[in-house]
Amino acid sequence: MKTKSIYLALILLSIISWSCTTNQNELSQGTLKTSLNKSVQSLTTAMTKITATDGYKVLATSSSASSASMVKSSAPAIDSTYSSIILSDIAGVYDYKAIRTRGGSILKFFTKSADNSLMIVNLPESKVKNANALLHYSPADTLLVNNYIFSLSKYQYNFNRVLGWDYEMASNINIKSVNAGDLKIKSSNSAANGYKYASEFVFADNYVAKCDYATGDTAVATYSIGDGTKTLYEEKYTAVKTAGRHREKEYSLTIGDVQIVRKQGVRNALDSAKVYVAGVLQINSKVEIVEIASDSTALNSSLVNHKRDLKITFDDGTSSTLTQLLGSSLDTIRTLFASLNQASYVTSVIDWIAWDIYTKK
Repeated sequence: MKTKSIYLALILLSIISWSCTTNQNELSQGTLKTSLNKSVQSLTTAMTKITATDGYKVLATSSSASSASMVKSSAPAIDSTYSSIILSDIAGVYDYKAIRTRGGSILKFFTKSADNSLMIVNLPESKVKNANALLHYSPADTLLVNNYIFSLSKYQYNFNRVLGWDYEMASNINIKSVNAGDLKIKSSNSAANGYKYASEFVFADNYVAKCDYATGDTAVATYSIGDGTKTLYEEKYTAVKTAGRHREKEYSLTIGDVQIVRKQGVRNALDSAKVYVAGVLQINSKVEIVEIASDSTALNSSLVNHKRDLKITFDDGTSSTLTQLLGSSLDTIRTLFASLNQASYVTSVIDWIAWDIYTKK
């Protein structure tokens, strides 16, 4: 009787185990298209909300100068020691004022109205949107209201013409008494470590866009959009320098619960791309990485940079590219990261004021 009970228990356990395995396999093979469409829809909804924010408009107003280049290009030839500008050097409240003058120091157009532990810059929105108008006087400027506010909580710039630079800033942006978001930028450049750049913008509704890249023996480029702790979009490219040129080591693209990964295999050859849903490998689906441009470099071989596309063949035999699935939201994503990749006009104005304060002390 005891032996019979044990035998029945083993049969029952086998049935449960088979059922769980079957359900898991069905789940792993049957949800890719559904999960991808759902994740794309969540990303599209997020991008629609982001483009309607003041923060997105801030990023769209950009300058051709990088965040630290305006200061760097003005730096005199100096010795092997680094010079620095830190937040305490430039702290205070600076208000734009209309003045009948052209060109020269940007400080001509700003008055320090109060001391503060932060650096707070107040100027009219129209002067932010039109870079050429900032240093040019118009009689109507006397009627402008300083309704665009940059509040810097962090600023440090270490520089040397020969050795390179190390730059970091963090700023809140307020437009017409409405919080537009928080911008953070870090960049550095040196012969030993190459060029590194990282920027982050936290929108008022807590969507976060980040880009991060670095050159050197190992080149890495990452672009991500998140909502709290959830990743809506992330594209990461890693390349290693071999025989004088960078070769792809790993590439991944994540949209919600769906992740596509291609890694370097034996003899530096790239394995086939694999696709996962919530960490489960989709064995009946196929991903093909389509190279679009032959001029790709270690940092721009991505969907974001128009250099590649991904074609997915689902387990039912149908296929689609990510360009088709994402539609117009992909253009918005590309515009967003293009703005993060270059300095906003906001940062250039701050750097310019900081440099003029520094050189006059």
